[in-house]
Amino acid sequence: MTTNKDCIFCRIISGEIPAVKIYENQKVTAFLDNNPVKPGHVLVVPKKHNDYVFDLDDAEYTELMLESKKVAKILKNRLQPKKVGLVVEGFGVAHVHVHLIPINKGNELNPEKAKHSDIEELNRIAMKIRGE
Repeated sequence: MTTNKDCIFCRIISGEIPAVKIYENQKVTAFLDNNPVKPGHVLVVPKKHNDYVFDLDDAEYTELMLESKKVAKILKNRLQPKKVGLVVEGFGVAHVHVHLIPINKGNELNPEKAKHSDIEELNRIAMKIRGE
């Protein structure tokens, strides 16, 4: 698996940097964003390092989207938003990642609305998402 020692997401995936993980399998890790746009804002990240979503091969792209769908269903079920928004832009960290954001109305996906969350708040939300 390709990793980049200078990439924060690769370091989170390896366990070198802590994160509040809510889902993981052999191909992806999903964890709460430290600067969520809305509570429950999750990043779904392929374990293989790649900078640009459209550079993924078809199997990797499909896997990322299917796993994102699985996590979005968990968010919808546990947090009860009207919808879960999906954003892929990749400018903040040069590692492919999908933002899944619980939303209840239009214009809630604005990244300028992001606010830092402390570890206690992230853990509280993670427990709700994981059904604990």
